[in-house]
Amino acid sequence: MPLIAAPATTPPDTGPPPAGGGGIVLPELGRAVVTYYDPAGGVWPLTSRALGWFTLAEGVSGLGVTPYELTSDARARGGARLRHVQAQPRSIVWPVQVQGDTHLEFVSRWRKLATAFTRTLREGPGVLEIARPDGSRRRINVYYQDGFEGRGTRGSGWITDVAVMTLWCEDPYWVDPVPVVVHREQASSGSFFTPYPTVSSSQVLGATTVTNPGDVTVWPTWTITGPATLVTFTVTRRTRTGEIVTESFTLNPSSVGHGNLLAGEKVTVRTDPPQVRYQDGSNWVGALNWPSAVLWGLEPGANQVTFALSGSGPTSAVDLSFNPRYETA
Repeated sequence: MPLIAAPATTPPDTGPPPAGGGGIVLPELGRAVVTYYDPAGGVWPLTSRALGWFTLAEGVSGLGVTPYELTSDARARGGARLRHVQAQPRSIVWPVQVQGDTHLEFVSRWRKLATAFTRTLREGPGVLEIARPDGSRRRINVYYQDGFEGRGTRGSGWITDVAVMTLWCEDPYWVDPVPVVVHREQASSGSFFTPYPTVSSSQVLGATTVTNPGDVTVWPTWTITGPATLVTFTVTRRTRTGEIVTESFTLNPSSVGHGNLLAGEKVTVRTDPPQVRYQDGSNWVGALNWPSAVLWGLEPGANQVTFALSGSGPTSAVDLSFNPRYETA
C-alpha cells in the first residue's frame, strides 16, 4: 500500500543564534564563541571584549568527558568485575574578567553579570552554549555554585576584577540544540493488484533505521496524528552478548475513554520523564499498555525502529524527535 517514508532530517533551529561575535581558544577545544542564556531569557556573550566582560581561557575546565562512578564486585581470584556505571553531575570552572572605563560602569556590569548567573538558584538553570567555526553548537544546563567574588587583591574591584565561577550541571551531557526529526505519514490509497489480495486495518508507517549521532542514549519525543485506534512503537537491538531483544509500548486512546483517535487529533508521548498528553493538555498516561510498556531510548548509532498503526487513514502520521547528547563540548 502507498506509504511516504521520508528520511531523518535536521530542521533549522529557531532558537537564538550565538551572539557577540569574537571567540576564544579554549583548552583542548580550540576556537569557539561562548554564550550564556540566563533563566529570564537574557543573552550574555562571554567571548567579546567590547561588552566589558570576557572569558579568560586560562583556568577554564570541566568541558571534557563526563565524570563517572563505577560500582564493582570483588572477584574471588583477585581483581573486580564492573557491575554498574553511573554518570555524575559535572562542574565547570569559568573565569570571567569584568572591566569598565569608570568605577560606576565597572560596578554596573559586575552586578548585572552576577545576577544573570545567581538567578539560576531561584528561577531554574541557565544555558551555556559553545559554538564552533563550522556553525555547530553544544549546550549544557548550568546552575551557579560559587566563585563570583573577585580577586580580593590590592587594586582589584575599582575598574576591573575577575570572577572564577563554578557552574554545576545536574545533567553532565552536552546537547545539540538542533533536533533530529523523523516523519512518517500515510499517503492516499490507490488501486493496485497483487497475486494474493488481502485487507487489513493495520499500517506500518515507518520501519526504518534511526541513527543517533551522539555519544549516549537519548530519549525521544513522539507525536501521533490521527486517525488511529492503536499505535505501537518498537525497537529491535542486539545486546553485548549478541542476543536480539525487542522493546515496545502501545498507545490505546480507548483506555482513557476517548475512543479512536480521529483525523487531525494529536497525542504527544515523552519518554524521559514519562509523559503522555492529548492536544488539549489532558493527561493520557493511562493510555499506555502498563505494566508491559517500555519507553525505550535510542542508543548511539543505528537503531531499528518500527511505528505501526491500526485504524490509520490518509492523514495518519508519526513524528519522532530528539536532541543528540555528547560527552564533551
